[in-house]
Amino acid sequence: MLPFMQQQRPICEVLMAVLSYLQVLSSQAILSKREMLSIQRSIDALHRRLTADVGSVVQEQLRFGSSTRGTILPRSMDEHSDIDYMVVFKSDGATPQTYLDRLKRFALANYPSAYIKQSFPTIVLELNHIKFDLVPALRSFWHDYKIAGPEGSWRGCSPSGFRSELTERNQSCHALLKPTIRLLKLWNAKHGYVFESYLLEKQVVNNLYPFCSNLREYFFKAIDDLEKTGIGWKDEHIRYAKAAINEVRRLEEGGKSAEAEALVSSLFH
Repeated sequence: MLPFMQQQRPICEVLMAVLSYLQVLSSQAILSKREMLSIQRSIDALHRRLTADVGSVVQEQLRFGSSTRGTILPRSMDEHSDIDYMVVFKSDGATPQTYLDRLKRFALANYPSAYIKQSFPTIVLELNHIKFDLVPALRSFWHDYKIAGPEGSWRGCSPSGFRSELTERNQSCHALLKPTIRLLKLWNAKHGYVFESYLLEKQVVNNLYPFCSNLREYFFKAIDDLEKTGIGWKDEHIRYAKAAINEVRRLEEGGKSAEAEALVSSLFH
């Protein structure tokens, strides 16, 4: 009877295997206290150097992006993980490129051994343990700020807007939306960055999650709802992820918890 009993394990036990795996993985995808302290020291140093170098023409400095939303991944999991840092200049009528050039000169002078490049509309400052995206900005009448947009123009930007939206949705989704985003971003990083990170977060926030009550259900629904990009290799990764989740469901229904967990794990390798 023992082999038969093993094959007929209660479905709740079978589902727990995948759920437990995802819960552990999501908890590992959070910055450690050591990493957070290291990042904060680098931010403090960056703030001091900017103030000393270009402080007379800067109104404000602020961190924004995934590191303030609780959805940033450790660099060990995502080599593109970075800190978005806005430098708000006093407006003097200059073009966005002029402000980008000012930030690039600052970075070259103050971080001579770092990797520095322009990646429109930011200046990338990559240190050994952290990467900054330095974003020049101006105060805006219609928006909180304006940053460089297409064709060298300015576009409105409200850094706190999406953070507030995510916080509100996360609270209404049993505090499971941020863990779901971290899992999706890990899958994304492991498969060549199918989606731009911010757009992937927006997609997850905009989804509906009826009847979802745990991380397994949220993650599966988020995969189900991934939208095709129209780009062959990217859509192939999306197709495989959706097919894998459907197969995991079939394995779980058959009581094959080990196989189901192994297949979910393959999405992150």
